[in-house]
Amino acid sequence: MKKIQILGTGCPKCAKLAENAQLAVHRLGIAAEVEKITDIHKIVEFGVMMTPGLAVDGEVKSTGKLLDVDEIVKLLGA
Repeated sequence: MKKIQILGTGCPKCAKLAENAQLAVHRLGIAAEVEKITDIHKIVEFGVMMTPGLAVDGEVKSTGKLLDVDEIVKLLGA
């Protein structure tokens, strides 16, 4: 199961990124957990300085950008 982490403090872009990640998982039909990380200290531990950020299995894939569903599908390897 993939673990997708949304890194952000809860801004509208962060919420939309989480929604898009859920849609990408649904589109691919894969087993994945989408986790929201809102603690600024944990976000910084990932090395993310601009939110929203997206990590897959602990590896940061995007920062400071609201990815659309198609972009997330590509990141997830489909």
